[in-house]
Amino acid sequence: MWLILRRASFSVFALFIISFLLFLLTNVVPGSPASAVLDVDASLEEILSWEREHNLHLPVTEQYWIWLCQTLSGDLGESFITDRDLATEIKDTLPITLEWVSLGFGLAIIVGIPLGVASALNPNSWIDHIARVVAMTGISVPDYWIALMLISFVSVGLGWFPPGGHTPLSAGIIPHIKSLVLPVITLSLHYTAVFSRYTRSSMLDVLSQDYIRTARAMGLGRIRIWIYALKNSLPPVINVGAMSFGFSFGHALFIEHVFGIAGLSLSLLNAINELDYPMIQLNVLIVTIIFILANLSADCLNFLINPRLRRQT
Repeated sequence: MWLILRRASFSVFALFIISFLLFLLTNVVPGSPASAVLDVDASLEEILSWEREHNLHLPVTEQYWIWLCQTLSGDLGESFITDRDLATEIKDTLPITLEWVSLGFGLAIIVGIPLGVASALNPNSWIDHIARVVAMTGISVPDYWIALMLISFVSVGLGWFPPGGHTPLSAGIIPHIKSLVLPVITLSLHYTAVFSRYTRSSMLDVLSQDYIRTARAMGLGRIRIWIYALKNSLPPVINVGAMSFGFSFGHALFIEHVFGIAGLSLSLLNAINELDYPMIQLNVLIVTIIFILANLSADCLNFLINPRLRRQT
């Protein structure tokens, strides 16, 4: 348990460091957000006045302290461009992205891990060759190209699913699910490849260990041996999965752009184009929190399935 507490404490510390670096990087970007808010004919005095109103004339450390105090107090601020409350913006966009990304990632786990196990148990078989093709396709083909091909053939050609947008659940369960299918498949193909390759590699490594050969010599059943091997091969897969879940929000940026989904990632892309500093900082901070929570969850899972970690505490 102390191991988990130490990891949690380190995660909180890392979050503060990352938030400061994020704040620093967004403020060294050339140009001022005033140029995107004010008229093109705005005078220098008007630009300077606007920057003073938003504390942009202060040193970065003072800006960060003001922002940190406001954020910790629950005041997330307002958008520079739209003047919309950022808490409302996040409330509208985060659930959309979190829903379809989680579904796509869950589908990748459901398909990728069994595919990797089957590939490891049957090396150089037709199952292994199919898994390799899936892995090469998922890893090498860009997400936006897969999304465009799905729109072209499945949506426009066959008319099975809408070509883009997000239908809320309030409009009906069937339209809602149909609007999620293509983005979920696009994301899951890449991470199915990741999970299948890492599971296969880890499983083959475990199956070659001395204790597995000893278990076979003692007459243990194949199913039982496979279960033991899978359990011992899961820790590296869990670690990669935690990292991949954080990276999946980067993939979501391209996918939401292609499908026109008004989610968190598309909101971040628009904020970057418009130099909307508060929106950029908050969106990236939320993705960072998700990244840290995913890795902390991986530590907890490894703690539960690995008795050696429990003995270290």
